[in-house]
Amino acid sequence: MKPLRYGSVCSGIEAATLAWHPLGWEPAFFAQFDPEHDYRTGHDYPSAVLAHHYPHVPNHGDMTKFQEWPDHAIDLLVGGTPCQDFSVAGLRAGLDGERGNLMLVYAAIARRYRPTRLVWENVPGVLSNNGGRDFASLLGLLSGQRVTVPADGWRSAGIVEGYEGAYGLAWRVLDAQFVRVDGFARAVPQRRRRV
Repeated sequence: MKPLRYGSVCSGIEAATLAWHPLGWEPAFFAQFDPEHDYRTGHDYPSAVLAHHYPHVPNHGDMTKFQEWPDHAIDLLVGGTPCQDFSVAGLRAGLDGERGNLMLVYAAIARRYRPTRLVWENVPGVLSNNGGRDFASLLGLLSGQRVTVPADGWRSAGIVEGYEGAYGLAWRVLDAQFVRVDGFARAVPQRRRRV
């Protein structure tokens, strides 16, 4: 059976690859970029880690330049776009924020490469930011449906059916402190809730 190939955006030091390596899944590309780093002095730390551990996998850098990237055949697109603009601890700028807007860039990358599966992660604040309309925008772009915020807001789990040729979507808020991994009693010993 052919291994699943994926593209990763907002890659960091690539936790997804570490988790999926035992499954035989293969990265096709990464997109790691730290706009606050002074690139005149060298690579940002996560990019250096990627280059060291995965020298054969291209790092396309800035995900907003995805239209300049080469074509890739991928089965899955994974990314945890920056959460600061959705976090209740942040400024709550949502899609008006430069980081929050990367959620829509993720959807545009999915549209370009058309993987059969998507994995996107963010803080639960994305469900309530801007009255829930920011999350509705992401769901609408990916599902091809007009998505409106439920009268009582987004729940911690739900589904949206996809229009013909678009993605059917499901989400759930999970807390890493309750996730168990074989061989590890507690995967992350802290409260870390994520959509």
